[in-house]
Formats: sequence, C-alpha cells, structure tokens
Amino acid sequence: MSDLSHPPSLTAAGEPAAPDPAVAAELPATAASRSEIIGRSPNQLAWLRLKRDRTARISALTLLAAAVVALGAPLLGWLTGIDPTDKFVDRLNDFGMPVGYAGGISPDHWLGLEPGSGRDILLQLVYGLRTSLFIAFASALLASFVGVAVGVVAGWARGWLDSVVNWLIDLTLAFPFLIFALAVIPILEDRFYSDREAPSPAFRVALIIATFGLFSWTYTARLVRGQVISLREREFVEAARAAGAGTGHILFRQLLPNIWAPILVTVSLNVPQFIAIEAALAFVNVGVTEPTPDLGRMIYNSIGYVASDPWYTLFPGLTIFLLVLAFNLFGDALRDSLDPRSTR
Repeated sequence: MSDLSHPPSLTAAGEPAAPDPAVAAELPATAASRSEIIGRSPNQLAWLRLKRDRTARISALTLLAAAVVALGAPLLGWLTGIDPTDKFVDRLNDFGMPVGYAGGISPDHWLGLEPGSGRDILLQLVYGLRTSLFIAFASALLASFVGVAVGVVAGWARGWLDSVVNWLIDLTLAFPFLIFALAVIPILEDRFYSDREAPSPAFRVALIIATFGLFSWTYTARLVRGQVISLREREFVEAARAAGAGTGHILFRQLLPNIWAPILVTVSLNVPQFIAIEAALAFVNVGVTEPTPDLGRMIYNSIGYVASDPWYTLFPGLTIFLLVLAFNLFGDALRDSLDPRSTR
C-alpha cells in the first residue's frame, strides 16, 4: 500500500518523478535493501562481519602500524643518521650504564641506549621487529604450503597413502617442538660450520625458518585433509568429473577455493606463535645471532640490567606482547567472520 501522505508526482511525460531525498530517507528499508543483502556472496558477508568487529579493526590497525614501522626501518635510520650497529660508548658512564634519564632517553635517542654496548634502543627495536615479522611470516607460509600439499594429497588419494600421511603426522607431533628446535639448530650449525667459524646471520635465520616450517605443518595438513574428504563427494566435484575434468583441475580449481578460509585462519594464528617461539629461542641464545637485531635477544641481553635499567627490558617485551596479542585477536575475529554460522 502506498504512503498517502506523500503521493507520487508525475513528470510532464506522465512518468513517475524521482522521489524526494527527504521522503526517501524517511521510508523504511524495503525489498531493494533486502535484495542487496541477499545478493551478497559469502566472502562479502565475511568482509562485512569483519569490518563491524571493533576488536578486528583495532588489531588490524595495530598490525598495519607494526608492518609500516618494520618496512620503514631503513628510512628511520636515514632520518636519524643512526645505524642499529652504531655504538655510543661516549654516552655511557664508567659502569657501562647510559648517562641521563630513564636509560639515556634524549632528543637524539628517543628510547635511550643499550647498557654495555651503547647502541640505540629505538633502532634495535625497529629492526628487531622487522626480523621477527619476517621469520614469523616466512615460517607460517612454509608450514601452510607443506600442510596444504600433504593434506590435499592425503584427503584425495585415501587408502595406503592416507595411512602413511597420518602416521607421519603422528610421528611429527610426538616430537616436542621447542625442545627439538633447541637441539636441531646447534647440530645443523655444527654440520656446516667448524668451531672456528661463526655462522652467518642469514644462515641462522634460514635455519630457524626451515625448522619452524617443516615441523609446524601438521595441524594445517589435518585440517585440509578433513576438508578435502568432506568435499570430494559433493555434487560440484561429481559434476566436474562428469565434465571430464582432470585431477589437477578438481584439486586446484574446485577444492582449494572452497577451503581457503580455514587455511587463512591457520596462517593468522601461526604467525603469533612463531613470533613467541622465535623470541624464546633468542632468549636462550639459540635464535638470531649478532649483529642482526632481534627482540628476543634484546630481552636476553637485558637480564643483567633489569634492576638498574628496567626500560631496556620493557620496550622489547611490550612490543612482543602487543604484537602477539594483536595477531591472536585478529585471528579470532577472522575465524568468526569466516564462519557462516557466526552471529557476530
């Protein structure tokens, strides 16, 4: 029934005129707006749910700021004229402690100086953030690639190959990951370097990424395997088979696009885990070596100065805490937004 208080007006040609904007604003949502909601794809609905989540927005902004700071580390060094390896020993007292307030904070050194070495904490923090993010993302991508490949093959092939993959997953999960990393990194390092040679920082970073990636793929593999088993008998796969599609087309064009959401959530939750583990390895002096800046090693170096210079421990510790918290919160929000049964 039309609104009698606002009768439709006609143009000179007898056609209905465009509604007045003020009147249109007063009208309730009708079939047009409902059709827009119905016409949205699952990806669009997930994106809308994610945008409405305040926690997701704050976490995303935090992670974006961290990424910008990490990528802009060379620019910050150029603007300040300071390299992360520069040592300002002239600003340390006879006991190796920074001269000045709160660990040597000054207009030239916004977060102060490292006790003992005299390096700028801000530059060490920014470059250390860059190192942690690079290792975490590279490890997460490697673990996801291996897990997706193994899970797709096991779920599609079934039979003896599926049994072998399940046995391999159980065998990998039997190793305590952190203890295994503490053991395998020094062993492999001794295999390629003698006692008189210091391992290159790039070799240690590559070794950490390989260790993380090759021993953290099991959860992704099990998740993908279960998804493939549940989808391989669906109607769209049967239709692709009937149309003559090959195995590669079915796997990469039919199945993988339908399981990208849980894979993406797994990656977002693996990254904070790798950040924390990498910091733990550096804390026990098995992580990234000098002179590459690293947040975990900054905490390790600050142990002897906790009482005299707590700021040195606070800055890297707070950075790791905020980074891991933001990733975990964003991963949880992403999982909820991609769940079609979610009410958020």
